[in-house]
Amino acid sequence: MIWNSFGEFLAMGGYAGYVWGSFGATALIMIVEPILARRRQKQTIARLRRQMRADTRSSLESNE
Repeated sequence: MIWNSFGEFLAMGGYAGYVWGSFGATALIMIVEPILARRRQKQTIARLRRQMRADTRSSLESNE
């Protein structure tokens, strides 16, 4: 497709809402997903550490 002006480029042949909406949704997902993944990783590590401490405590108590 050939555009004669920047305005025509932004209009995307009448499909601007779909095209730019798709780009926006993709950009949003690419920004938010790594943040959420890192948060889940930290939560999982914290949960595993708590679980290990609890297991260690219960192991020590059962040996007494």
